[in-house]
Amino acid sequence: MDENLIIMIVEDDTLLSNEIEEFLKRWGYRTAGCHDFSNLLKEFEKIDPHLILMDINLPFYDGYYWCEKIREISHVPILFISSRNDDRDKIMAIAQGGDDFIEKPFHLEFLKAKIEAALRRAYQYQVKSRTVLSKGLLFDANSSLLICDGEEIELTKSEKKIIEKLVERRPGVVTRDELMMTLWDTDEFVSDGTLTTMISRLRKKLEQACEDKVICTRKGRGYYIR
Repeated sequence: MDENLIIMIVEDDTLLSNEIEEFLKRWGYRTAGCHDFSNLLKEFEKIDPHLILMDINLPFYDGYYWCEKIREISHVPILFISSRNDDRDKIMAIAQGGDDFIEKPFHLEFLKAKIEAALRRAYQYQVKSRTVLSKGLLFDANSSLLICDGEEIELTKSEKKIIEKLVERRPGVVTRDELMMTLWDTDEFVSDGTLTTMISRLRKKLEQACEDKVICTRKGRGYYIR
C-alpha cells in the first residue's frame, strides 16, 4: 500500500476510532482521527485525506450534513460507517454524496476491502478531464493546462510532461528515473541536475500562483502530488 495515502476517520466512539486507526496503520495507511466535530471542514482541509470514513451519528451535525459540505469542495471518497441499517439511511448516504455504506458491527478485514475498492475507483481507474490538485488549482488532462483561480499557469513543454506524470500516478510516488524517461520524449536534454532545476522552477511557479506546496518529495524515492 502506498504510504502517502491518508484516511480521515470521523467517528466519535474513541475506542472504535482507535481500533480502526491501529488496524489500518498495520497495513501501511496513514490515518488521522477527527477532534473538532463542530467544524469538520476545517479538519478536512488540514488533513487533506484521500478517503474519509464517516459515521452518521455525530455531535453537533450528523454525517450527512458534513458529507454534503465536503462534496461542495472535493470528490474525495466517503464511506459511511453506521449502526443505522434502515434502507432510508443507506439511500440518504448515497444521495448526499457517499460512495459506500458499511453497517456496524463489521470485520476490519471487510472494512479494508471496501477502502481498497474505493481507492482503486477514485485514483487508479478513474479518468477525469479536470483534476483538483489543491484549493483553486485544476489540471485539465485534455489540454495539459494548469489553471489557478481561472487563470492559466504558463508551463514549458517539459513542465507539462512532469505535471502529467505526477497527476497520472497521484497519489503515488514517481521516481526521478521515471521522470527523466518521460522527459526524454521532449526535445530537451535532461540530466539529473536539469531535472532538479526543473522541479525547483515548477514548484516556484505553483507556489507563486496558488500559494500552496503542490509537489512533495519522498526522500530517496521521488516526487508526488497529494
